[in-house]
Amino acid sequence: MTIAPAQTSRPFPFDNSYARLPQNFFARQTPSAAAEPWLIKLNEPLAEELGLDIEVLKRDGAAIFSGNLVPEGADPLAMAYAGHQFGSFVPQLGDGRAILLGEVIDVKGRRRDIQLKGAGATPFSRRGDGRAALGPVLREYIVSEAMHALGVPATRALAAVSTGQPVYREQILPGAVFTRVAASHIRVGTFQFFAARGDTEGVRALADYVIDRHYPELKDGANPYIALFEAIAERQAALIAKWLHVGFIHGVMNTDNMTVSGETIDFGPCAFMDAYDPGTVFSSIDQNGRYAYASQPGIGQWNLARLGETLLPLIDADQDKAVEIANVVIKDYGERFQLHWMRGMREKIGLADVEDDDLSLIQSLLSTMQAGQADFTLTFRRLSHLAADDGAEDAFLDTFSDSMAAKEWLVRWRERLARETTTPNERGVAMLAVNPAFIPRNHRIEQAIVAAVEDADFSLFEALLDVLAKPYEDHAEFTAYMQPPKPEERVLQTFCGT
Repeated sequence: MTIAPAQTSRPFPFDNSYARLPQNFFARQTPSAAAEPWLIKLNEPLAEELGLDIEVLKRDGAAIFSGNLVPEGADPLAMAYAGHQFGSFVPQLGDGRAILLGEVIDVKGRRRDIQLKGAGATPFSRRGDGRAALGPVLREYIVSEAMHALGVPATRALAAVSTGQPVYREQILPGAVFTRVAASHIRVGTFQFFAARGDTEGVRALADYVIDRHYPELKDGANPYIALFEAIAERQAALIAKWLHVGFIHGVMNTDNMTVSGETIDFGPCAFMDAYDPGTVFSSIDQNGRYAYASQPGIGQWNLARLGETLLPLIDADQDKAVEIANVVIKDYGERFQLHWMRGMREKIGLADVEDDDLSLIQSLLSTMQAGQADFTLTFRRLSHLAADDGAEDAFLDTFSDSMAAKEWLVRWRERLARETTTPNERGVAMLAVNPAFIPRNHRIEQAIVAAVEDADFSLFEALLDVLAKPYEDHAEFTAYMQPPKPEERVLQTFCGT
């Protein structure tokens, strides 16, 4: 099918292509009413990018983004999908607390989903209340926008609304609704939903839709379904490499939390590392470390294998041949990831040229960081300053508990830089552009959440958003936000909000 935008002058220029798919792709669902909605935050730059009417949103945003007012042209629905959760397959999951209002064509001609999270129960809620608590909503808002500013493909935050009514978890918490924007909400688990039912035509219809929406250049190829699998693998390899470059840990890399568009999605119990440790886990539900920092590339490959299984009937009528083709794509993913990761890591340590021993130099730095309990973000930021100014060496060494090992690594690094063609100034500028000064540190997010939940004080939330909007720029007034947590400030567990 061909997806063409509709021409409209409505405040929300909806053109809902997913709602035109067969009925078994979703369940239509009107959002539940909120008691006393209050607009906490409207992302005005994103609203403008989406072509929305800002004045209408300022006036009616609390009602719209809480689900109390369904705007003209919306076609609310909950999407059906399945998924492997921590390795165990669940044949039906679906949007249990999310409702897709519809799609808009933004000012650059891109189709974008607008979805409410926490707007009430759906047919897929599995005995849940379909609501969201304020804390997880603020966490996702902060991290979504931080990821975007860091240059990592991710769903975006359009609005956060307080519902004026409680939700019941381990304790009673204030309720909220998060409005999420995505290239689409189609997941590996969406394909698994139809494959689990033996519905090959459903898989084909979904694949055709994904090609039309995300990969139209593949439509006229010899076998667009093989090309689709390859394209998704490429985007996932690039995405997960970017996660590792900024120290991000998704937390719940289930197949229903992996988009086919290549955006980061459903990162509720996510976190950014402070001290470097490849085994770092924050998610309270990841008891065995399945989704630890360094495990993420392998899990990406495992998830792609599950996608490949659903596509086998489309890849080739001969199953053995289809398996052979799919296995090549899955194997190639590892090589794709390594290329993206190495390219990014070379940039992080200032290498523009390629030498065979670069991997050893990078791994040596990471090992030294782990042994010296060095902060991941500060290490690379201070190395960036050192690249252009030898006077910055003390600050770099202070990042490590064992400065002697770090000094030894600097000797190797400088020997390698001596063979580079770039100047120290060019190198420093390039490194500062890829090594952020500011990330959404867990303790800062927690401070903002506690102030909002306990005191209805959103000033720390707003301040954190301001800091994270330009993560690659040094701002003297924000210096405190660069610092790792003190021992008593460390946040060791994060939660998904359900």
